[in-house]
Amino acid sequence: MSKLPNVGTTIFSVMSALAAEHKAINLSQGFPDFDCSDELKAMVNDAMQQGYNQYAPMPGLPALRNAIAEKVMALYGQQVDPETEITITPGGTYAIYTAIAAYIHPGDEVIIFEPAYDSYIPNVLVNGGKPVRISLSFPDYRINWQEVRSKITPRTKMIMINTPHNPTGAILQEEDILELEKLVAEFDLLVLSDEVYEHLVYDGAQHLSILKYPNIFRNSFVTFSFGKVFHNTGWKMGYCIAPKHLMQEYRKVHQYLCFSVNTPMQHGLARFLATPSHYLELSSFYQEKRDYFLELMRDSRFTPLASKGSYFQLMKYDRISDEGDKAFATRITKEFGVASIPVSAFYENGKDDHVVRFCFAKKKETLEQAAARLSRI
Repeated sequence: MSKLPNVGTTIFSVMSALAAEHKAINLSQGFPDFDCSDELKAMVNDAMQQGYNQYAPMPGLPALRNAIAEKVMALYGQQVDPETEITITPGGTYAIYTAIAAYIHPGDEVIIFEPAYDSYIPNVLVNGGKPVRISLSFPDYRINWQEVRSKITPRTKMIMINTPHNPTGAILQEEDILELEKLVAEFDLLVLSDEVYEHLVYDGAQHLSILKYPNIFRNSFVTFSFGKVFHNTGWKMGYCIAPKHLMQEYRKVHQYLCFSVNTPMQHGLARFLATPSHYLELSSFYQEKRDYFLELMRDSRFTPLASKGSYFQLMKYDRISDEGDKAFATRITKEFGVASIPVSAFYENGKDDHVVRFCFAKKKETLEQAAARLSRI
């Protein structure tokens, strides 16, 4: 009997396959169409040539964990122990799954905000937990904290947050963090904070990492992705930071899921992180792409919603059609040659606000070609 009877092929695979079939520009799946740093590739290649091709330590290469700890202190003022509180993982999605597998038992409830990244709910279900879904407000995608409080029961074990948010581009504000802090203290909740887009925050805003808040961090797993920020999603490199008492259980699961992670890439990333500009400049790099895409789309009939972070831009299409978003996304892929993701796919109940998601982590010429096609709709 299936543990995930209602789970099929993800919408990302469906839309990418449709894009390939119709030779469409693929703005659906969240990955760049440009290459990562030549300097970083050279560092990884150098590690291979030096013979760093065998298993790394189970928690991760010490040099990489030390580099992450230095980065965390510089950015968030939080001292984390690289020996006991940082674990390198094969990607951010894996990092999230491992936290759930380590702590969620059958019947435990996990609060999840929708629209939600597609792995969250299956991760909870396959480990016997019960997802408790709360919809973010439309169109600003804020959290209703009174509703959160009303959904907490004696079985509530964990609350999952994602900032900057996929798919909406929303970011948590200081008042959100303060409300979360109250709930964590009152109900002794675990927090799983997905921060894979930590460096992609725009318009002068700051990323409010849970690492900045000791009263929450002591109950938290905070997950990150090198692939998302350094333009190499295919490398599947990420990490999790958690206090020692939580990380001990996390590593018990990790050591039997994959044991250790790609060794030469860890060496390369450790050297790459030694230059802070490699990640500090990412915000302006991606804001330029967001702003350029919005300018290109100005004369279209799409209406943009605010993207304050991530590399995703939501667009309403109510001035174009009253079709459901899946039908609309399918049609424009076939007829106009641009693939997007219908946002209803990020809701368990298929809530449809007639919004589609475009990924702007693309070359200028890709965005120009896509916008030209979309402006004809």
